[in-house]
Amino acid sequence: MPERAVVVTRPRAQADSLARAIASLGRRAVVLPLLDIAPLDDTSALQAALARLPSYALVAFVSPNAVDAAFAHLAAWPAGVPVGVVGEGSRLALARHGVTPANTTIHCPPDPANSDSEHLLASLDLSALRGKRVLIVRGESGRELMAETLRAAGALVELVAAYRRSVPRLDSALAEALAGLLAQPNDWIITSSEALRGLDELVRQLDPVTGPGRLREQHLIVPHTRIAETARALGCSRITLTGSGDARLLAAIQSQE
Repeated sequence: MPERAVVVTRPRAQADSLARAIASLGRRAVVLPLLDIAPLDDTSALQAALARLPSYALVAFVSPNAVDAAFAHLAAWPAGVPVGVVGEGSRLALARHGVTPANTTIHCPPDPANSDSEHLLASLDLSALRGKRVLIVRGESGRELMAETLRAAGALVELVAAYRRSVPRLDSALAEALAGLLAQPNDWIITSSEALRGLDELVRQLDPVTGPGRLREQHLIVPHTRIAETARALGCSRITLTGSGDARLLAAIQSQE
């Protein structure tokens, strides 16, 4: 039987560094992206919004992909424009582009175990945003909670898409990899509810009879409560909730040894 693997399901751009860190712990890492991230065919709306950055009282990025997609069109972050992010991955993405607490106000949930839109909103002074313009940078679709809550508080919210994400097609290579990984228990790092739902659908396409049961036998390592809830709704019960950040994911992996 092959050595128990740690399956990294992040989009490819964020997967390789985590896989290397896992390998440094002496574990076998397998990169199996469950979301494909692609640039938009038409970036005119994104570029127009970015050209207006100094007019916003807050710019919120929903993911590291949103940060990277925006900075593909930015030379530098304008001074005095606060940023909101929901997790450690987005904070690190900002830092790679030179945006840190030393030069920009960055709002984020104070507890890494609760890195989501709800806790970002709870950390903001919503009353101070009444009548102010707020930009949310995200994929082509996403949760509406942040926009709805900010609008209810009186903010003037704009949404702009920065990238496209999709579940990969179950081609022969993915089918072979997935079948091999489901044949025995492994540790799966799942960092997106959308990716987990996509995995469930891929497994059902692969084997509608026994596939769902084999997925439920896997151990899922997740950083957010919302993903854990999605996992339980899909019938999974072997779940470790870590909180945001690679350090916590790696600590959870070490605890499985």
